[in-house]
Amino acid sequence: MCRSIKRLREPGGGPVATDDEIREAALQYVRKVSGFREPSARHAEAFHAAVDEVARASKDLLASVIRTLSA
Repeated sequence: MCRSIKRLREPGGGPVATDDEIREAALQYVRKVSGFREPSARHAEAFHAAVDEVARASKDLLASVIRTLSA
């Protein structure tokens, strides 16, 4: 979908993405979906809330995948 979004987990394991890397990927995703590079003041609250939610969901997903692979 968005080629500038960095892969956050390599197949077969490897280092885990940092919180900053996860947030940056979430920001890129929300930018792509919303069509905003930087939202106007009118849209800023919803934009930043979406970034937070996508980052949280991504972090939860990565944690779950890592736990499953470790079991």
